[in-house]
Amino acid sequence: MNRVNRLLIVNAHPLEPVTEQLGDRSWIELADGLIAATGTGAPPAVPGDVRVLDAAGATVLPGLIDAHVHLTANTLDPRERESWTPGYAAVRSLRAAEEMLARGFTTVRDVGGADHGLAQALREGLVRGPRLIHGGKALSQTGGHGDLRPLSEDGRPCCGHQPGFARIADGVEEVRLAARDELRKGAAHLKLTVSGGVASPHDEVSAVQYTLEEITAAVTEAGNAGRYVTVHAYGAKAINRALEAGARCVEHGNLLDDTTLKLLLDRDAYLVPTLVTYEQLAERGREAGLAEGSYRKIAEVREAGFAALDRAHRAGVNLVYGSDLLGPMRVAQLQEFTLRARVQPAAAVLRSATSTAARLLGQEGRLGTLAPGAHADLLVLDGDPLADLSVLTRPERHLRHVIQAGAVVS
Repeated sequence: MNRVNRLLIVNAHPLEPVTEQLGDRSWIELADGLIAATGTGAPPAVPGDVRVLDAAGATVLPGLIDAHVHLTANTLDPRERESWTPGYAAVRSLRAAEEMLARGFTTVRDVGGADHGLAQALREGLVRGPRLIHGGKALSQTGGHGDLRPLSEDGRPCCGHQPGFARIADGVEEVRLAARDELRKGAAHLKLTVSGGVASPHDEVSAVQYTLEEITAAVTEAGNAGRYVTVHAYGAKAINRALEAGARCVEHGNLLDDTTLKLLLDRDAYLVPTLVTYEQLAERGREAGLAEGSYRKIAEVREAGFAALDRAHRAGVNLVYGSDLLGPMRVAQLQEFTLRARVQPAAAVLRSATSTAARLLGQEGRLGTLAPGAHADLLVLDGDPLADLSVLTRPERHLRHVIQAGAVVS
């Protein structure tokens, strides 16, 4: 990534998601990858070698955050996946990251599959892409959502060294060892699959996976390392068990109940709905290799997701943007905005992809804001997303520039 040391943006209308305000014409000074200063009126004088970007009245807002991606999940077809070498799979994943950046996502959180190597390649600028915050492999019990072995396979996978979404860990000691291993390899969080899933071939969405003791072991290890646990969970029983054990975040949560809402609020935990993935799986799953048995499960959670989002929003739960799109379905990554706008005001949806997501990631004040000292990850956008969220979903028409770490990358 080509970085510039200083950049001055002038004639901008800054949009700060927390305050829900679109400011008057202002200037924003970027230096050494950070927001150095902001102001209204005449911009400061700068040396002739400093690039000046005239926003010409466009909106400038923080870069978007997608907190539920799987960069390495480039197909749902196991036959196709089996023919890919690790090198080829990595190139496919990095191309997917580049495309996410072009849509305006300057940070993504990978919750199963990406590793320190992908993060290093992006951090070093070997390929353009978002800041990657990864959790390594998800942890799954035998027969759980992360166990994708065919029923004909009797052998037990070893060690979690092969590329893939998850690794198998059963019992408190195995969970503790797997957690420590993923943390050793740089995981910023631990992901546990504590219920069945739509795409997993051998379980039901309602299945409850992992015991309280196993989840507590992972939570303890994450806490000891200053990190946290997030869980894949659909049914209330699975969600509530994980929250009681100390999980900080819930992915999906379509079948939550009143107890779930109380636990989320009491523990200041986070919920990451992923509505767009069910729409895309229903429309395009077959072309991506989704098994026929998954379509019944899609119907089980699809409409329930909207109801859960509505209940959580009304209750005041911390809601974070996530897409959970796999392979060719990632082109719809921005459509999560459209779906959430059915039940949430535009400002709340925007916060879920900026300031609230930053708090989940432990990056409050560093991401999701235009405050001085934050990372200079910005979007220059025609239109006001507070008035019309669709300006975010049509980057080919409205997204003028993506700025990452102070450099104009598109």
